[in-house]
Parts: sequence; C-alpha cells; structure tokens
Amino acid sequence: MLHITDAMVDSLLTSRAAQEVLLAAFTSLARGDAAMQKRIRTQAEGVKLSTLGAVIPDQDIVGAKVYTTVNGQFSFVILLFSALDGRPLATLDAGAVTRIRTAACTVLAARKLARSNSGSLGLFGVGVQGIEHAIQLAEQFSLREILVSDRHTSPDLAQRLNLATGVKVRFASAQEIAGASDIIVTASRSGLPLFEGRHLQDGTFIAAIGSSLPNTRELDDDVLARSKAVVVEWQEQTLEEAGDILLADPAVLHPEKIVELVDVIVTQKVARQSEQDIFVYKSVGIGLEDIAVAGLAYRLLVRKRGLAAA
Repeated sequence: MLHITDAMVDSLLTSRAAQEVLLAAFTSLARGDAAMQKRIRTQAEGVKLSTLGAVIPDQDIVGAKVYTTVNGQFSFVILLFSALDGRPLATLDAGAVTRIRTAACTVLAARKLARSNSGSLGLFGVGVQGIEHAIQLAEQFSLREILVSDRHTSPDLAQRLNLATGVKVRFASAQEIAGASDIIVTASRSGLPLFEGRHLQDGTFIAAIGSSLPNTRELDDDVLARSKAVVVEWQEQTLEEAGDILLADPAVLHPEKIVELVDVIVTQKVARQSEQDIFVYKSVGIGLEDIAVAGLAYRLLVRKRGLAAA
C-alpha cells in the first residue's frame, strides 16, 4: 500500500486536472453512479474527530477522509480502496488534496456563474485556502487586481501573492472589496459576516468557503436576499452544517433558492441570465471531492512509477 505525501500530491496534480476529475465525479453523482457519506463529528475534551467519504465506481475508487481538530488545528488523512476488489490502495496526507479540491470546485462554479469578463477578485482571508483560490481563479479569469482583507497576514503578503498569481495585489477595506470586486472569496474563520451585502455591486459571484459550522457565518442576510441563487455542494450535508444558511432569516432565503452544484455544472438547470445577477456558492466540503482528487493523485503516481493499478 502506498503513502502519498502532500508534497507528492502537489508535484502530481495540476489545478486543471483536479477540476476535470471533480466535474467527472459530479457527473457520476448526477447519474446516480456515485454516492457519499455525510461528515460525522465526534468529540470529547475539546478533541474532535471527523470522517466523510465516497464511493465512485467509474473512477475505480472508494475512500474516506479522517481528520482531527485540536486547538483549532486540522490534521487530515485519506484512505483509498479499490472499487474493483476492495483492496486498500493508499493513504494520503490530505492537506494538499483539501486545498486543491476546494478551490477547484469554486472554479467550476465560477466558470458558470461569474461574469466571463471578471477582472477583480476580493479575498477575505489569505491563508492556505485564500492563496490557492487566488491562484486557480487567476488561471481561469483575466484578473487585473486582487483586493485583500486579512488582519492576521504578514506584511509581505501582497508581494508573495503577486508573485504567485501575476496579478496586482493591494489591501482594501471590507466595504471597498464588496463594492469593487467581480468575484469575492471568503476564506476566514470569522463567526460574523465579513462585509455588508448592501455594498455589493450587481453581478458579483461570491464563494463562501471558510466555515462548515452551524454557528458561524461569513455572509449577512443582505447578500442572501440579493442573490439569484445559493449554490451548495450537497443539500443533505450543507443544510446541517452551513451557518451562512442556518442562521439566515428564512424570509430572505426561500428553500427554492438553494440549488446544488450539479444543477450548475452538470445539468445546467441554473445559469446566469443577466449581467446583474448575484450568485453565492456556499462550500462546506464533501467526501466526493476528496476521494475524486485523491484517486486522481493515486492513479498519476501509479502511472509515473510504472506500478500495477487497482
């Protein structure tokens, strides 16, 4: 059985390949040919264990992600099995997989729902996820500027992000980011809304990816009220976890306004109809994403080493 480190994942995967395998996995899900387990959390004495997984037979892969949360810090492991004979195939340090797949899914949604001429990206939170989102979105869109809001970042962040993306970067206020950004990514650990939705310009695409807890939110009711649709990965899990939805006033977020990612990227039941439409993509992370990207890393490594695959 192989062990695949985060460094190996980074050397094997491209963002485009991750996006393609995720689109294939969601297509399988839409056909009923794949299935997922919801996240299960168990905790005692401040130590939390979380598990989630997926079965994707047409990618020949089955697996689960298991991780701990201790003092706010996450440690991830993924275990992969063969969908052909059930053999364990590999373990992975899942930090890189989590980082890559989260941004890749945002790009899949943004391709369909952000304006094609989007030139400005607003980032609330510029940690691991914020940086990866900036990189992948800069590959997809002809960005002119990245506006950043993060109270905890280093002074050289703008320079480092510029080098990583090739895009001009500057710090800005929450109000300016809301009013000037074509695409906004919230990748924080904030428990309260990061900006006022009334300041959003028409046509904005917002990806809220920072929280998967029912008691925290990054978006206020005005954002949800102004949105054409709120896109989630999987309602069965998201409606139990996403504080952005659970804490919202029901009057501003009717159930029919909440749609699933497959409705956007596979069946295309939901699409931008006007340059003025505002869309929210609310991500909490689901097992299908982890296992699809981990399975791709495994297949690429097997091919690179000339080993026998599952």
